Amino acid sequence: MTKSRPAHVTLINPPSPFLLDERVFPPLGILRVAAVLEQKGYGVDLLDLSGFSNFTEILAQYLSQHDSRHIGISATTPQIPAAREVAETIRRLRPTTRIILGGPHGTLAVAAKKMEAKNGVSGRAHRAVSQLTKYFDVLVAGDGEDAVEQALTTNEFVVDADDPKSPMFLTNARLGELPLPARHLLDFGSYRYTIDGVPATSLIAQLGCPFKCGFCAGRLSPSLRRIRTRSTECIVAEMVHLYQAYGFRGFMFYDDELNVSKTMVELMRAITKAQRDLGVEWKLRGFVKAELFTPAQAEAMYEAGFRWLLTGFESGSPRILENIQKIATQEANSRCVEIARAAGLKVKALMSIGHPGESHETIRETEQWLLDIAPDDFDVTIITPYPGSPYYDEAVCVDPEKGHYAYTYKRNGDRLLQEEIDYLKEADYYKGNPDGGYVSHVWTDNLTREELVAERDRLETSLRKKLGIPFNPSAAAQRYEHSMGQTSLPTTILRSSGVLVL
Repeated sequence: MTKSRPAHVTLINPPSPFLLDERVFPPLGILRVAAVLEQKGYGVDLLDLSGFSNFTEILAQYLSQHDSRHIGISATTPQIPAAREVAETIRRLRPTTRIILGGPHGTLAVAAKKMEAKNGVSGRAHRAVSQLTKYFDVLVAGDGEDAVEQALTTNEFVVDADDPKSPMFLTNARLGELPLPARHLLDFGSYRYTIDGVPATSLIAQLGCPFKCGFCAGRLSPSLRRIRTRSTECIVAEMVHLYQAYGFRGFMFYDDELNVSKTMVELMRAITKAQRDLGVEWKLRGFVKAELFTPAQAEAMYEAGFRWLLTGFESGSPRILENIQKIATQEANSRCVEIARAAGLKVKALMSIGHPGESHETIRETEQWLLDIAPDDFDVTIITPYPGSPYYDEAVCVDPEKGHYAYTYKRNGDRLLQEEIDYLKEADYYKGNPDGGYVSHVWTDNLTREELVAERDRLETSLRKKLGIPFNPSAAAQRYEHSMGQTSLPTTILRSSGVLVL
């Protein structure tokens, strides 16, 4: 007897109100899941709620028109408050619908819970996972592409695809076999991104980052820590498809670090050849790891069409770089900028403050380093410890009444203090304009939360003035409203592959 399966799945991309503009990079993770479901014969709706302030009304209208029995939501940690509101709306209007949560937040919370269990502790990671059971029926941890089908029928709360021994954990071979993200389910016209003036979109060449930076979530999650790579042929074929099918001539590589791959130069040469064959010039942008960057990489990237690089230098203070466990030294970071400039590449420096031991002095060192290297662009954020990061996972409670925790860098005793955050209710701002909008959930023995915010705002304003890098006013938040008087949802919100009748 053939096992029946549900004919239709609705996937939801929740809004991200913490972003300055929500419609820049398409949600590739959920689009990859949609592509796999379509390949297996499922009908798929994609409800894209990014940018809409009245998203619960839009969802309610959708539910009134569609008998959705299986709904999957993908969410990062800052998106969880919106994902909770989505789940609450579904539960109120469609109480029998199975609600599945996937994406980084659930993966990180489960990874942190595993570490607590290994250490015989039932702490805040256990509470973070337990909170999710109030709103979601199933949580997919790790790679969702091959796990989603099990999530549609399982009686367990967690589908664990974040285990390398699981057949659901993506290997290099399986990653290369996956269909391209189901971009046809998305309204690309409402996503606005350009590189050097040409229409651009994002793609992912590889998964995972092997480094152990203390602030970075996913250090205990194999799906986020282990590198999985696609073949050069597979990546170039996707770029050619995006050019021929959609007219994109700009590509943002949204990999953690492009140059952790040993075949990166080979990839650049293949991209260069593809452009020659097509008679077109592409504009590219992506991230590199500073201490791994070489002149050969820089030259190959420039030849392939790169004009901008982004690098998470994080700090200009040697002490903070040590406390982060960044591996890259101040000298290596400076050398990365020099190599890029020699090849004609511009550099955007991604900086952060609020690390263990942060002080006025270490922030001044960061300021001076930025003045010395004079990046072509930069931004400064205040870190927030998310589940799955060492700052969160290794912190101990120092004030149970106030819910305060402290992470200590063992080599020198520098501390990072943090408050417990209800991630289901509070979205943490990691981007904002320099005139305000930032909050800090962390502080150090040297700086209060208020001082960290003041320092961050001061760096953004004073450095931009000194370096001649204005804050981009066109990055102001874009909001969308939808008239509820219409009888059907516009295609900018809903795209469907149709319902398969079994």
